[in-house]
Amino acid sequence: MESKFKTQEAQKLLKNGIKAILKKNYISSRSFVNSAFAVFKSENSVSDMAICLSLIAFIDYSESSGAKGLELLDEATYLTEKTNNINARIINELIKGNINFCENSKDIALIHYNNALKLSVEDDEYSLAPTINARIKQLQNGMDYYLPTQSDPLVSLVKISRSITALTDIDELLKVIAQETKNAMQADRCTVFLWDKETNELWSKVALGVDESQEIRFPADKGLAGYVVQTGETLNITDAYSDPRFNPEVDHKTGYKTKTILCMPITNNNREIIGAFQILNKIDGIFTQNDEDLLVAIGGSASIALENAQLFDQQLQLYREQKLLFESFIDTLATSIDARDKITAGHSTRVRMYSGLIAQTMGMDKKDINIIEKAATLHDIGKIGIKDSVLQKEGKLTDEEYKHIQEHVRITHNILNKIYMSPDFRIITEIASSHHEKYDGSGYYRHLKGEEITIGGRILAVADVFDAITSKRHYRDKMPIKNVLNILKEGSGKHFDPKIVNLFMSIPLDKICGIFLSDGSGKISKNDELILSNLNLSFIDNYVRLENPSEQEQNIIDLFNKYYIGEPHKQEEN
Repeated sequence: MESKFKTQEAQKLLKNGIKAILKKNYISSRSFVNSAFAVFKSENSVSDMAICLSLIAFIDYSESSGAKGLELLDEATYLTEKTNNINARIINELIKGNINFCENSKDIALIHYNNALKLSVEDDEYSLAPTINARIKQLQNGMDYYLPTQSDPLVSLVKISRSITALTDIDELLKVIAQETKNAMQADRCTVFLWDKETNELWSKVALGVDESQEIRFPADKGLAGYVVQTGETLNITDAYSDPRFNPEVDHKTGYKTKTILCMPITNNNREIIGAFQILNKIDGIFTQNDEDLLVAIGGSASIALENAQLFDQQLQLYREQKLLFESFIDTLATSIDARDKITAGHSTRVRMYSGLIAQTMGMDKKDINIIEKAATLHDIGKIGIKDSVLQKEGKLTDEEYKHIQEHVRITHNILNKIYMSPDFRIITEIASSHHEKYDGSGYYRHLKGEEITIGGRILAVADVFDAITSKRHYRDKMPIKNVLNILKEGSGKHFDPKIVNLFMSIPLDKICGIFLSDGSGKISKNDELILSNLNLSFIDNYVRLENPSEQEQNIIDLFNKYYIGEPHKQEEN
């Protein structure tokens, strides 16, 4: 019992040691990890000893950047391989990645990080996957891995400038500036505040050393940061508690002891104040004039990066608003067709859903799927130009009426061609106006054939016909599924692209049936969903052609018809 308790306590020490290392507090981490290692050694816990050795190796390397840490890492690797424990391997790979990152062997570092990430899928007792992902992101953004060691201020400035210029995400940028400024200034904590002039507030999502889960926001005339923003002065406080401008209440709440403070406004190229640095507790004494000069230089680079990131954020927000406006415009156009042609109301929505399923099954990327879905939503917009007497006619159309309704494709092209779209979205017009083209060239309105028809148009052709013959109208019922599948198969190579028909026939039935119910007429039960997810239209096609289906086969036909027609339905003849 005592042994178990000692091991549990050692595990707590080890987790604290890992947290301290991630915060680059190597003095505390050494104390935690050494204490844990002593317990694990006494208990002969080889896997835990391997973890400790990997961590101590990195601590040694970080404090001396010498061979001692690398030699110890070799021992840790040997022990890790011997025990083959997943978490020991994750930490060993992470430490190898960190050291290679520090050594500027970034390709090798990336290999080790990816090894660690793959292992974390199997087990991640110490929740290291986010850290590993962050390291990979740093590498991909061309950033450096900094150790909290004394360095030439000029070198620090160059490293910081190089790291922040590649970033456009404002939260990530604030975090990087704060972290690297803390390292360069040899301080315990750093916060970078931005001034929101509209609300006259200072805010930050990064306060190193404290809880980073919530945004900090307070009036711009409060606190030391507020003071420097309002006055433009720099505060270099050598004894916080003896300075009347310092508010010790936060320390009292958190238990932190603030000793020295360097607080400086951040100004842009126009000498306008845009925020403030607040740096606490110089590790070796007090902040000097050299520290102030370095912070001024850091602020020059940081201000440019911050303003660029804010501008990028504003442009991104504008793009999102424009995208939302464009999508609502598309939905409004589609709704206008439903309002005119109540017989086919909901058709465009279902064609969009079928088209999306086909595109996903083909492995298209999200951008292309999005374009095809938008084209599907708009494919019948040209029906706005069709006479009500033809559009809303019940029953068969005359030859003249059929020729008139065919014009809706040309009208669709003309309408969409007048809407301004980005170059990436111009293809929407082509896809939407190609949905009645046929693979053998006998379609309309341009008589394209084969791969002359855009892939989106070929997808829409299958989705459009399938929905048309599987949808109920007030003048006719849904077509029996056997007949539907006959039309798809017989049209393969003539009306439809054979590859797309085959793909469509392979889509799991739970997804197809989900679209049948998309009008809110019901919901697939979990048990039925499980069965249908392992079936597709090819199964149904085989079963409905059997003269004497087995009980199991008939049950599957009935289950499909339950969602297709609305109730269990026996096989129907032509």
